[in-house]
Amino acid sequence: MALLTTTSGAYPKPDYIPTPDWFREGGAGLSNPTETYQKYMTNLPDNIKEILDRGTREVVNDQVNVGVDIPTDGEVRRENYIHYHCRHVDGIDFSNLTQKVSRQGAWVANLPTVSGPLKSRNHFLPRDYRIAQAATDRPVKITVPGPMTITDSIADVYYNDDKHLGAALAAVLNKEILALAEAGCSWIQVDEPVFARKPDTALDYGFENLERCFQGVPDHVTRAVHMCCGYPEYLDQNNFQKADQTAYFQLADAIEASSIRAISLEDAHRHNNLSLLEHFKTTTVIFGVIAIAKSSIETVDEITDRLKAALKYIDAERLIAAPDCGLGFLNRELALAKLANMVTAAKAVG
Repeated sequence: MALLTTTSGAYPKPDYIPTPDWFREGGAGLSNPTETYQKYMTNLPDNIKEILDRGTREVVNDQVNVGVDIPTDGEVRRENYIHYHCRHVDGIDFSNLTQKVSRQGAWVANLPTVSGPLKSRNHFLPRDYRIAQAATDRPVKITVPGPMTITDSIADVYYNDDKHLGAALAAVLNKEILALAEAGCSWIQVDEPVFARKPDTALDYGFENLERCFQGVPDHVTRAVHMCCGYPEYLDQNNFQKADQTAYFQLADAIEASSIRAISLEDAHRHNNLSLLEHFKTTTVIFGVIAIAKSSIETVDEITDRLKAALKYIDAERLIAAPDCGLGFLNRELALAKLANMVTAAKAVG
């Protein structure tokens, strides 16, 4: 039986999609990540809904046609995976921005500001899911930014306490996650890359708020969490600041003890000591075998060798091949070439 394959979230937007893209606009180097989106919102084409629906179907079909078992919606509608969600939450002000240093100093930006109590405005991800799922009979995974990562990507003048802000965000996220589950989504992934940058904080209260996100989610839904170690500012950037490589070891036992059923870890950009996988006795590992910030294409043999090495430490039934993170920095041709080799390798080691 071949190993399963999935993607992490973002996928290159089709050229006709007008939505500004965190990757297109400069990624982690953006000092005002909301500015371009504000201009976009003032000049929307009349058929924007149809354009975004078409783009979603195309990126799902791309993934399915290349052989990915659990595709995502590609985050086609999102200017970035965090602020897209925040725009649907009352209490987060996108008009009055606050400068903040985030990602352990790797990013300085003017960010939307929490100025009042957080409250869900309307459900929006169930429709995103239904459009994506209608394109395939394979289960589509929907991604949701986690409380600690959102906290690191916005400013706050209301709660003035990251733990309490995280709890408020978790309550809002939980409502959207439950709505996703009710809509039929069986793979829901909360993205918490900041856990890898702040493992002590994650252990202090991050996991507690993460559990709040999944409260009440039915057992048939796979509770997945993504913990990458950081993006560069541009493709093929060398020596960009990443999370400490020991962070995964610090977090592993707490992950295994939690309600998380699948943990997404990066390994392609920077290989882990694979004894890490021995910490996961029941948890499925979504294992990064494609570097998403490098234009070089991993060969089938390279990916196969790494997967075989991983299988010395974890059962094949609990190992899923994936990119390290979202594929937004790549063009479509590069993304497809990398995914095709990943799928071929996953079949070869099964």
